[in-house]
Amino acid sequence: MRKKPGRTEYQRGIVSRAPDGSLQVRTTGQQGSGVLRSMVEANGLIVLHHDQGSVAVGDEVDVLMFEGLI
Repeated sequence: MRKKPGRTEYQRGIVSRAPDGSLQVRTTGQQGSGVLRSMVEANGLIVLHHDQGSVAVGDEVDVLMFEGLI
């Protein structure tokens, strides 16, 4: 995910369990406000912190899960 430091961003994501039992997350794809499919598929928000730059596959990220909040 590409991001320049300087602001906090939230990306809709899908959290699932990897074969080894660890948690993994991927974006739902297009993140535009009019893309309702990505909003329905998501079960959490990927948090890209203020000072954080781009994130590569395999990097750890924080996720705000929706379960229990709805």
